[in-house]
Amino acid sequence: MLYDDLKNYYKNGIYPFHMPGHKRTDISKDNIIPYFLDITEINGFDNLHSPKSKIKEIENLACELYSVKHSFLLVNGSTCGILSAIRAMTNPFDEVLIARNCHKSVYNAVELCMLKPEYIMPRFDKNFGIFTSVLPCDIEEKLRNNRRIKLVVITSPTYEGVVSDISSIADICHKYGAYLLVDEAHGAHFPFNDSFPKEAVKCGADAAVLSLHKTLPSLTQTALLITNNDSFCNELRQNLSFFETSSPSYILMSSIEICLRYIKDNINKFNSYWELLNNFYIATKNFQHLQIIGNEKKFISSCYNYDFGKLVISAKSADLNGIELSDILRNKYKIETELSYTDYVIAMTSVCDTEHGLKMLCDALYEIDSNCKERKIKTTDYYAIIPKKCYNVYELKGKNFEVLPLPNAENRISAEYVWVYPPGVPILVPGEIISREIIEEIKSLNDHNLSIMSSRVNLPKNIAVY
Repeated sequence: MLYDDLKNYYKNGIYPFHMPGHKRTDISKDNIIPYFLDITEINGFDNLHSPKSKIKEIENLACELYSVKHSFLLVNGSTCGILSAIRAMTNPFDEVLIARNCHKSVYNAVELCMLKPEYIMPRFDKNFGIFTSVLPCDIEEKLRNNRRIKLVVITSPTYEGVVSDISSIADICHKYGAYLLVDEAHGAHFPFNDSFPKEAVKCGADAAVLSLHKTLPSLTQTALLITNNDSFCNELRQNLSFFETSSPSYILMSSIEICLRYIKDNINKFNSYWELLNNFYIATKNFQHLQIIGNEKKFISSCYNYDFGKLVISAKSADLNGIELSDILRNKYKIETELSYTDYVIAMTSVCDTEHGLKMLCDALYEIDSNCKERKIKTTDYYAIIPKKCYNVYELKGKNFEVLPLPNAENRISAEYVWVYPPGVPILVPGEIISREIIEEIKSLNDHNLSIMSSRVNLPKNIAVY
C-alpha cells in the first residue's frame, strides 16, 4: 500500500533535500498533522499525472470496485474532475445542455471552455422547495430541437439525494450524438449496497465524478473521475494535468487507497449501514411538525430514485426555519448538520455512522418536534425559473460593468455569478437579465440569513451589472 510505503520511507531515515519545506518535521508539536508522510514526486513513488506503479495500482482498485475501465484519482476535489471532463468532451464554442441545478464548477467550466450553454430545469417540488429529477422527455425535447448540442451535464444525486433516470437519459443523449457527464459527487457509495441507486456509469453515462470524501471514509478533497469510454481517456488525463495541482498530496492519495481498501475489506458494513438508515426512518415517521423527506411518499414518488443516506429534515410545517433548526441542533444537542436552508436541513450519513449517532439525532428531533407549533405550509418557486440569457459568459470578458444597489438593477444584465453556498447552485449567471422575481428571491434568501455569495461585489446590497 502507498500508505505503508510512505511510513517505511520515513523510517528508513533518508534525508529530504526536496519539497515540501517542512522536511517531514512536525512543526505543530501535536503529532496530529502527518508531516512525516508528506512527500513530493520522488523516485519510487510514481506520478499522479503519468501513473505506472503505486498510483496506477490505486486506479486499478477503483476500477475494480466501481466496475469501470478507467479511473483517475482527484486530489483537488470533484471540481477538478468536472472542469477536466467538460474540457475533454467539448471543443470551444460547442453547445451544451446543463441542468440548472448543477454546481457552480460546471458553470465555471462553461466559461473557461468558451461553451454556449442551454439550460434545462429539473422538476420542482413546491411543497418542500426541492428539485426532483430531470425528466428524460425534457432532455429529448431539447436535443431534438437543437442537434448542435454536444454534451449534457446533470447532477444525480442532488444535494438532497434525488436521483434521475440515467439509463434513459444516456440512451437519449447517445441517440442524438451527445455525451452525458454526471456530477455524481454525492453518490460515491452507490455501488456497495443494492438498496442504493445504481451508479451513473453503469447506467450508460459517458463519465461521472465521485467525491469520496462526501459519503465515504476519505480525506477532504479526494475524489474520482471514472469512465468506460475509451475515446476521450487521453484527453481526460491531459486536462487533469491542466486543472489539477502539479504537486499532488501523497497523504490525500494514500487516503484514497485506504478508503478503497476499507470498502473492499468491509463491504458487509454497508448492509449494517442500510439497516441503521432503515431504523432511523421507521423511528421518525410519526413527527407532528417536522418531516423527514424520505418518509414522505408523495415526494419520493416524484423522484425517479432517491438516496436514503441523505437525511433531509423539513421544518416547512413547523414554527421555525432551516437556519433555526440547525442552530438548535448545534447549540443544544451538539449535532452539526451539513446544510441549513430556508425550510430544511440536511444531515449527511455514511458507512462510518454509528447507532449512537443516529439515535442522538432521532432523540433530538423528537424533542424539537414536541416543542414546535404548527404553521401553514408556504409553497415556494425558488430556482424554478431560468433567467433570460443575453450573452454567453465568454462574450463578456473585458466588458465594463457598474455597481448598482440591488433594487435598482431590475432589467439590467448581471455581470456576476450569484449563488447560495452551500449548495453552490447559481441563481444568476453573467449575461442573464436580473428580473424583479430574482431580486425578491435574493432578498428572501438574505432574510433567512443564508450565505449569499457573488463573484464581484458584496450582495445583497449591491450587484454588478452591464
